[in-house]
Amino acid sequence: MRLRSLGVALVATAALVTLPAPMAATAADTPLSQGRTATSSSAENAATPSGNAVDGDAATRWSSAASDDQWLQVDLGATASVTRVVLDWEAAYGKDYKIQLSQDGSTWTDAKTVTGGDGGTDTLDVSGQGRYVRMQGVHRATPWGYSLWEFQVFGTTGGTAPGGSCDTANAAQGRPASASSVENAGTPAAAAFDGDAGTRWSSQAADPQWVRVDLGAVKDLCKVDLNWEAAYAKDFRIEASSDGQTWQTLKSVTGATGGKSSYDVSGSGRYVRVHGTARATGYGYSLWEVAVHTGTTGTPPVEGGGDLGPNVIVVDPSTPNLQQKFDQVFAQQESNQFGSGRHQFLLKPGTYNGINAQLGFYTSISGLGLNPDDTQINGDITVDAGWFNGNATQNFWRSAENLAITPSNGTDRWAVAQAAPFRRIHVKGGLNLAPNGYGWASGGYIADSKIDGTVGPYSQQQWYTRDSSVGGWTNGVWNMTFTGVEGAPGSNFETGPYTTLDTTPISREKPFLYLDGNEYKVRVPAKRTNARGVSWPANAGGTSLPLSQFYVVKPGATAATINAALDQGLNLLFTPGVYHIDQTIEVDRANTVVLGLGLATIIPDGGVDAMHVADVDGVRLAGFLIDAGPVNSDTLLRIGTPGGNADHSANPTTMQDVFIRVGGAGPGRATDSVVVESDDVLIDHTWIWRADHGEGVGWETNRADYGLRVNGDDVLATGLFVEHFNKYDVYWSGERGRTIFFQNEKAYDAPNEAAITHDGIVGYAAYKVADSVDEHEAVALGSYCNYTSDPTIVQHHGFQVPVKPGVRMRNLQVISLGGMGQYRHVVNDTGAATSGTDTVPSKVVQFP
Repeated sequence: MRLRSLGVALVATAALVTLPAPMAATAADTPLSQGRTATSSSAENAATPSGNAVDGDAATRWSSAASDDQWLQVDLGATASVTRVVLDWEAAYGKDYKIQLSQDGSTWTDAKTVTGGDGGTDTLDVSGQGRYVRMQGVHRATPWGYSLWEFQVFGTTGGTAPGGSCDTANAAQGRPASASSVENAGTPAAAAFDGDAGTRWSSQAADPQWVRVDLGAVKDLCKVDLNWEAAYAKDFRIEASSDGQTWQTLKSVTGATGGKSSYDVSGSGRYVRVHGTARATGYGYSLWEVAVHTGTTGTPPVEGGGDLGPNVIVVDPSTPNLQQKFDQVFAQQESNQFGSGRHQFLLKPGTYNGINAQLGFYTSISGLGLNPDDTQINGDITVDAGWFNGNATQNFWRSAENLAITPSNGTDRWAVAQAAPFRRIHVKGGLNLAPNGYGWASGGYIADSKIDGTVGPYSQQQWYTRDSSVGGWTNGVWNMTFTGVEGAPGSNFETGPYTTLDTTPISREKPFLYLDGNEYKVRVPAKRTNARGVSWPANAGGTSLPLSQFYVVKPGATAATINAALDQGLNLLFTPGVYHIDQTIEVDRANTVVLGLGLATIIPDGGVDAMHVADVDGVRLAGFLIDAGPVNSDTLLRIGTPGGNADHSANPTTMQDVFIRVGGAGPGRATDSVVVESDDVLIDHTWIWRADHGEGVGWETNRADYGLRVNGDDVLATGLFVEHFNKYDVYWSGERGRTIFFQNEKAYDAPNEAAITHDGIVGYAAYKVADSVDEHEAVALGSYCNYTSDPTIVQHHGFQVPVKPGVRMRNLQVISLGGMGQYRHVVNDTGAATSGTDTVPSKVVQFP
């Protein structure tokens, strides 16, 4: 766990010591470690995180907690031949330590052992291969922790694999190019990569200058040919980068004489740059041609960008027969609850008149503007429940995002249940959340949306609305929760359904695809704190990533290719489809975006875990479904690594509209569905569901013990739906966790009380906070029982928490659905029992 309070004391003590000025480790080449992802066993405080040791800045540092057996490791992004490690120690140095190498970050080999170190700068020659390099502290030299200004790893990555060769073709020819400057319009950067020795690039007459080329994807690099004009470089570097920002030196040349020359290199990158540092003449730098040769290893690199595949339907207002396109997909998907069809409609900016887009299962509709009002629908986006006789409790797995609706009759109908997000929508009228005829509905979720008129939930049992604006809100059934919603009704939970918080403590909107001119980009919104109202049209902060930085995953893609793309530094855009994988998808790089369209579905085969996310900053998981396979997986989705405790508060990993299903589409099994190991994770709308209907459903047939387990500290869940697990639906053991809105049903198919009795208690709590936890806060939680296999079951309680001053629970309720089982208490031994068949909540407003 993170030692924040201890860190404050250590900082105060360290301030009494006069520290030597930091000294940068000198080296001709840029370290392989610079700018890469770093993690550590601990950090002294938020100002000394792991990343400071690999940022290239000798004035920032990492420091650990004040104990032995601490470590700092860096992920080089690919296997490297490591030749040298330089450690620039602060005053708190390691007396005894090891340098270790690993291919997977878990099994380590000692490359160098240091005893009796005296601090300062340690330059260590090593020999070995690994993707991960670690300083493993054994004994400290001071009472403080371990502290490094810089941790630098040198060597080579990539290159041509054994048995491969260096391609004679020029991989740079005709590729996009740029430069630090040009002499004039007649000497552009592209002229150095056009294959024409009669055209040239030339720069302004100043040092330094550079010219670079984008190869389109990360490639193994083996040779670079240069053909200098009379204005040549005396000193220069040939560099490579996977992202165009962090550069690795492939070759450093001094005292060059111009003309034609070839340089063998070893490394990999998408971008190659010739970086001149000293001119040989009074003019600038000038190159007739630059040729880049790549290794042929039999495994071509994964290309970024490209088309969006067969199941994405891109339209504009002039698209012929547009209503027919919507109707055709709806006819296929209206009742196709467990089928394999997946569809995404993308609407280019403009005005669409007279459209009624009815959305069935696994169908998503999104505008392609940067703001919702860029895409105007004069018509409707409709979800109703005619397929299920007017009952909307199974209207799952569909979405609408990033557009404006002017409803044809003044009110749009969005009658959904779980896993049906409504995001970044401007409704220029009212919104009806109930089906025609006001049958049952069991939703739902709205975020970052503006509804000018009144929202009418009517028969909706529960609903969570975040960071939005409503013209009004009428009635409700059990649990209507609002955070950061302008126009929300006031709280009345003691006598009614409403829980209202003025702001949302932390939020970050979901990434979304949009068009910048004719180029697809993914917008990655910034974090907001104490948010209220919509984030647009300002869209303050955040970044935009071109589609070329994404592997566009299409049906038929393999896990090996997906992981290769991630290793190259690409993000993932899953197009609509069902993806069977035979190895775990490993998301190891900070700030990686994994975005799904049309409820893209990942199914792990052979009992592998579906996805692991490393303990790194800022990963964005959004918009996809993980469906358990028939062979038991240990964990379907794991965020962070066990024991990880890095501080991610400035840039948390987010999980948004990521849904988990165990059974229903066929037998599925998993011990844990989602496990959160990282600190500061933001879970913003998820439905984690062990199926109660469909195929492959039974107490042991689709067994899944736990829905969500949270081991990380400072995790926030906003909009948490978890249902029907064999044991605990939510088990929270991290400190300072927070949940705003929780919806739960206990497993319908528990065969009898004996099957769910543990520790002398009948029934596993829907939401359990571990006895070891000192601080936890949750508000607006509901658990419902519907024990159809044995209606005589009396569950002891819905919620179980330690009774401590720092554990605070508010607005809790339990409900017996029609008398199919009962609850004896609400939380622990507090709260009245449910009784009879009246389906009336039993509530506790505050506990303890």
